[in-house]
Formats: sequence, C-alpha cells, structure tokens
Amino acid sequence: MASIFTKIINREIPGHIIAEDDQAIAFLDIQPLVKGHTLVVPKKEVDYIFDLEEQDYQHLMSFAKRVAAAVEKTIPCIRIGVSVIGLEVPHTHVHIIPLNRMDDINFSRPKLSPSQEELAEVAELIRGNYFS
Repeated sequence: MASIFTKIINREIPGHIIAEDDQAIAFLDIQPLVKGHTLVVPKKEVDYIFDLEEQDYQHLMSFAKRVAAAVEKTIPCIRIGVSVIGLEVPHTHVHIIPLNRMDDINFSRPKLSPSQEELAEVAELIRGNYFS
C-alpha cells in the first residue's frame, strides 16, 4: 500500500509543495511544530533513510540543503534544524524546522493546526525563495 507521501507525490491527495525534481519532493508538514516546518521526501518509497542507495541518499540531502536555505530566507529563525525520525510514516523523510529555541524541534509537544489557506501562503513564500 502506498504511503501518504507517495499519494502526495502522485497527486492523489493534495500537498503544499515547495519544490521537486525527478528524485525528491519537499512539502509543508500539515501538522507542523512551527511555521515553515517542511518535509523532504525521496520519490522512491524506502522506509529507512539508511536503506537508500548511496546516490539517492546524497541527492536527498543535497535537495534538503537547498530547501532549508529557502525556508531560512522565508521564516524568521536563528537557524534550521534537521531531524530524521521515520517512525510515524514508513517512507523516508527529512524534517526541516525553523528554530528559535530548542523546544521548536521537540516532537512530543502539541503540533500547530494551520488552515489550508495559511499553509498555501507559507508554501508560496518559501517557493519564491527556492526559485530566486
């Protein structure tokens, strides 16, 4: 069965997409820890990041770096945090999280519930900085 991320990749369900290429895609987390929380996902459905082929892993991290730069230009923050947990969705994904304090990357705290309109606005702003 396809993961929820594969369904976003295949456009079977909507996602607030920031950027994509033939191997990876970045979209906003719909239950973010903070504004701008973005997921970077390989298009190949591989559960565990360290099971990716070396070239796929290298591409994913390079793509994540470019996405992180766009998020950092868009969302006021001290720096970008990166996390790979992989327990909640069986499809490798890298969390790109704007940080202003340590607790911004605490996954046990309550998530935000932005509206679809708020997510669309943030995605558009980040996209503008990704492609500039």
